[in-house]
Amino acid sequence: MTGITGLGRKNTFVLTIRDTDEVAAALREALAEASPEERPGLERAAAVVESTAAATDVRLRARWVRSRLAAAGFTGDVGSVAAVKALRQAEPTLSLIAAVQLQREAVAHPE
Repeated sequence: MTGITGLGRKNTFVLTIRDTDEVAAALREALAEASPEERPGLERAAAVVESTAAATDVRLRARWVRSRLAAAGFTGDVGSVAAVKALRQAEPTLSLIAAVQLQREAVAHPE
């Protein structure tokens, strides 16, 4: 995932941007040309990319929320009002409605 857009104060939607297709293609190409020593690592990397690509947009947004909260130093309950406040401080352009929606997704999809 390269980023999440649509977080403006006037927007309540979030568009998830992914680049896993390009990464998977690059790994397949590297795997086709790999030496026997490189193959196990590239095969593992390809498996990780495939599992990440299978994640739903909701799960990706939930992961993003948790990563933003962690980056802001928030260690409390993700379902709390304090988490919404911390998320909005970490992302100042995030509307209250969008922050609550993202928080609910993070609570519903714990990792």
